[in-house]
Amino acid sequence: MTDSIRHAVNEARSDIAKVGKSLFERGLTFGSTGNISVRLETGGWLMTPTNVSMGELDPARLSLFDADGRHIDGDVPTKEAVLHLAMYGQRKNAGAVVHLHSTHSVAVSLIDGVDPQDVLPPLTAYYVMRVGRLPLVPYLPPGDPELARAVGKLAGAHHAVLLANHGPVVAGTTLANAQYATEELEETAKLFLMLRGMAIKPLTPAQVADLRQRFDLQ
Repeated sequence: MTDSIRHAVNEARSDIAKVGKSLFERGLTFGSTGNISVRLETGGWLMTPTNVSMGELDPARLSLFDADGRHIDGDVPTKEAVLHLAMYGQRKNAGAVVHLHSTHSVAVSLIDGVDPQDVLPPLTAYYVMRVGRLPLVPYLPPGDPELARAVGKLAGAHHAVLLANHGPVVAGTTLANAQYATEELEETAKLFLMLRGMAIKPLTPAQVADLRQRFDLQ
């Protein structure tokens, strides 16, 4: 490993711990829930370990995977590593993935009758820009290979998905992008729940189309 790659890996370790602490301290994750991963220049990945609070991550003990998806160093990885690898497998430009059990997003995933092709309406421009369309993945147990396959089937067309009774999985070109998109999703879910039962005015299809064209959104 060259010095430049070693520096990049150490920087990724530090960034994961910093983002995990920020998410935990703001109540977007709790207990030992949620996980973060970053794609490395080596072709492998760093991921948060199992049964560890995101508020207390040790950069040196993060789980390291090689380019074939094999755990080669660090603590025992999260059982939801398969979700991350499924997302990376379909999104070659993904540099990071964030998966949370954030309260409002999970609450929306429990509502009967939401559109499984696009769970949340386009309430704000930034939701359209950072998240876009949000499909719902039917419930499967955490860590189940079938859950990873279900995510993989949607990941080619969607960088964000919502797992029923579970939470969001969001990819970004960088860790910051994945973090911001996950936070935007959570805030939009919060708005959606706050406005339940009220007459609302989401963005029109024409306004959404304009944003997609204006910002070259997929």
